[in-house]
Amino acid sequence: MSLPPPIDVQKFINSHKLSAVQIITLLLCFFIVAVDGFDTAAIGFIAPAIRAEWSLSPAQLAPVFGAGLAGLMAGAFLFGPLADRFGRKTILLVCVAFFGVASLVSAYSTSVDMLIVLRFLTGLGLGGAMPNSVTLSSEYAPEKHRSVLVTTMFCGFTLGSALGGVAAAHIVADYGWRAVLLIGGVLPLALVPLLWLALPESARYLVMKGLKPEQVRHTLQRIAPREDLSQASFCVPEKAQTGFPVKHLFDPALRRGTLLLWLTFFMSLLVIYLLSSWLPTLIKSTGRTLKDASLVTAMFQIGGTVGAIGLGQLMDRFNPQRVLGLAYLLAAFFVALIGSSTASTPLLVLAVFGAGVCISGAQVGANALSAGFYPTASRATGVSWASGIGRIGSVLGSMAGGWMLALGWSLPVVFAVVGVPALVAALSITLMGRTQPVVSAAH
Repeated sequence: MSLPPPIDVQKFINSHKLSAVQIITLLLCFFIVAVDGFDTAAIGFIAPAIRAEWSLSPAQLAPVFGAGLAGLMAGAFLFGPLADRFGRKTILLVCVAFFGVASLVSAYSTSVDMLIVLRFLTGLGLGGAMPNSVTLSSEYAPEKHRSVLVTTMFCGFTLGSALGGVAAAHIVADYGWRAVLLIGGVLPLALVPLLWLALPESARYLVMKGLKPEQVRHTLQRIAPREDLSQASFCVPEKAQTGFPVKHLFDPALRRGTLLLWLTFFMSLLVIYLLSSWLPTLIKSTGRTLKDASLVTAMFQIGGTVGAIGLGQLMDRFNPQRVLGLAYLLAAFFVALIGSSTASTPLLVLAVFGAGVCISGAQVGANALSAGFYPTASRATGVSWASGIGRIGSVLGSMAGGWMLALGWSLPVVFAVVGVPALVAALSITLMGRTQPVVSAAH
């Protein structure tokens, strides 16, 4: 009696309804990026208390922010290739434990220099956790729903950021800024045992590497309990790659798409971090209170969550690059509108919300797109390095607002200029769709 032919893992996942194991995977990745968002946002809210305790000037405090962003960038570059070599789950556990310990230790910082080093180390773990969560989520998502599932999972980051702000506002007043960093350390460390017990390794990765066939069979059996997989073997239509994973991002079929994706991430995150960093200051300069400025700025984050889920659904139904290209084009319009709507609060709220929907929503969609673009062997590297390149844009964006204010530009001019990178992102992601099709994760 001959054995049945090997089962293609992605086709198997595509042909079955979403199961408990897939939902658990998405939820755990949601919690990872939520803790990530909490820690990333909290530092901004505790900065005034740090500055007051240590009598720091703004120039002395700035490296605390810069160190975290530098760590995020380095972590993305480092942990993506490691995840393609050692597995998504393994590297996720390392990253979550790493940034948990670093945040915990940073609560006991005795000087600004010590805090700067520890913020870099915290960022290192955070920078690896986020793109690998995207990678693992995408590898357990059915292709027809992949974009909306990945973008919904990624909304954990926005929720975590919002909770970080709310928690910090209450905790700092009662317990001091160190308590916020303690919570930022305890939460991920409490998550580690749960991840170790309940998070499955990517079945696609294990099959490609020829590892743990019984584990693959057990996981896929949980996706389809009624099927008899006792004699089944599994395959992916890809071969494991040798050498440094980053070089495979420039294979002939991927090279142009990789460069256009990098340009999109760079421009997109430049705009997002510029707006996130400077919107409260710029809106306050129009005569509004800091409270009103903060509430208006919150519409940017809310818009990002709405946009991520809405654009994810559209990406599953239509050409994803065209959807994102149109979103970035509209983002340029809404960003420019912010500068000319400061006299009208309703119009300003609409402009900020629209910018959030289009630019933040499209960035989350771009993460999902990058996961679908790369084959299994280089997926974690591809997603992480796009994120790392984007982080360079985020550093420039967080500084660019200060440069433009120093030049004395009017708000309409400032926001018109900020809209230009969104136009570049629209062009680059559209060109990516025209030059070659998305490399399906089934390939």
